[in-house]
Amino acid sequence: MAGERVRAYVRVALIGSGLFLTGAGCDKPAANGAASVPPAAPPPTQQRAAGFDAARAFRDLEAQCAFGPRVPGSAGHRKTRDWLLTQFAKHSDRAFLQDFTKVIRGRRLPMSNIVAQINPDAPTQVMLCAHWDTRPTADMEIDPARQVQPIAGANDGASGVAVLLELARLLHAKRPAVGVQFVLFDGEDYGPGIDNMFLGARHYARKPALPKPRYAILIDMIGDKDLEIYREKNSQNNAPEINDKVWNAARALGIAAFKEGVRHDVQDDHIPLQRAGWKAIDLIDFDYAPWHTLDDTPDKCSPASLKAVGDVLAHVVYSEK
Repeated sequence: MAGERVRAYVRVALIGSGLFLTGAGCDKPAANGAASVPPAAPPPTQQRAAGFDAARAFRDLEAQCAFGPRVPGSAGHRKTRDWLLTQFAKHSDRAFLQDFTKVIRGRRLPMSNIVAQINPDAPTQVMLCAHWDTRPTADMEIDPARQVQPIAGANDGASGVAVLLELARLLHAKRPAVGVQFVLFDGEDYGPGIDNMFLGARHYARKPALPKPRYAILIDMIGDKDLEIYREKNSQNNAPEINDKVWNAARALGIAAFKEGVRHDVQDDHIPLQRAGWKAIDLIDFDYAPWHTLDDTPDKCSPASLKAVGDVLAHVVYSEK
């Protein structure tokens, strides 16, 4: 974070994995070979969504952490990538990987942005994004022996992804008027310096996998129990009207976690998008004591916080024409 703590995120994306899934290809056969006739799906105009399921979103947060640290090049990273791709494929019109490779300190690291889309043919598109990787070092620990260990990243990574996955379920069941692009950036938190952060977002900004959206909303570190989200300085300077959409939605819903005023100058995945000429904001609670420590675990997070952010974003998307 510029001026306080520097938070660097990088995402590098190259379309080329060849791995592409659609929701229609994920049906499972009937158990034990028994014949079954599934009930006819209601037409889209009759579909009803139950709303943002906070408990299910929190289980998705825990599931990511159960894979272990999601550090590029690790088994946990590969397993989480495949799981997330499968989950988004079930709840979107298409989902695919945008693969790329980054050489850092002599090590060749495979990375993947995870991309999904709802209503791809809609003329107006909005993007919701987060990062799915985790920090390979707990550099904010006091003990040097603990600083070299990777973090669990319950809030710093998994919380934003969990909200977007639950939103994909909601928006796929009850379609908005606009198209929605979900992008999970990789390599945001590799580091240790800012030159090796925001790798996926930087690459996506250079080579977007989908048409340019009307705007992008990044969510990061939005799951902590004591959630307080202020307007981030770079977001307010770049796209105050998009911030207004979010804070107006929070007021309409009576969600107190969104606070008035600007706080923190954050370097995050929204910066490469802004530099590419996009309208992009970052929703982040940077006043989080376990940041970049081994204490960033699910017990520090809350289903209520995930729901607060999910409800606001759903309200914003459903309000678009």
